[in-house]
Amino acid sequence: MGDHILTTSEEERDLGVIIHKSLKPAHQISQITKKANQVLGIIARNMHYKSADIILPLYKSLVRPHLDYCSQVWNPYYKKDIIQLEKVQRRMTRLIPAIRDYPYETRLKMLNLSTLETRRFRSDLIEMFKIVKEIDKPTHGLFTKAYYSSTRGHCLKMAITASRVNCRKFFFSNRITKAWNRLPSAAVESKSVISFKSHLSAAMLRHLMGDYMSHAPFPDSHILSS
Repeated sequence: MGDHILTTSEEERDLGVIIHKSLKPAHQISQITKKANQVLGIIARNMHYKSADIILPLYKSLVRPHLDYCSQVWNPYYKKDIIQLEKVQRRMTRLIPAIRDYPYETRLKMLNLSTLETRRFRSDLIEMFKIVKEIDKPTHGLFTKAYYSSTRGHCLKMAITASRVNCRKFFFSNRITKAWNRLPSAAVESKSVISFKSHLSAAMLRHLMGDYMSHAPFPDSHILSS
């Protein structure tokens, strides 16, 4: 511009989220897992008595927020990224001696936790509800209401856009639409976010995640065995 040579950048950080020129979330995931592991390491080194009553509240308040923040923007779809995130929580569960030797899924049940992938899916649904109900108002045109004659399901179904590239196929407005369309009317017609959350039972989430994860290249990645 004029005599000044503009520099190029591979990535930019906006509101704490790293956007790479490829639009893949790997760089963001690398940064947040590094930070989360650092905090978890501090907890592990400084807590001599590692019971669930001590480790779990520290994890929820100091570690997990790094892994949840703005997940609607960078939610991963490659198996390696999903596993990289889940390893942080798996490491936390192994800090507790009383449950260390159990399989990962059993440890989660004993701590009343879900996988991080399930949490991201639930967050997507909640954000979708906020947008549809105009609690949050993003850029116009993020979703298009579906107009077809089927009488099955609720009346707030959204159209699914055909996509050829992964960065569009797994974008928030595309990946969550099919699961949203399958929600029962009672959930979609909730009067508040709290009421909507109460409809998202573990059983319903497991049922809907089949559609949600069927779009991903590695649909078996939401279960880690150890």
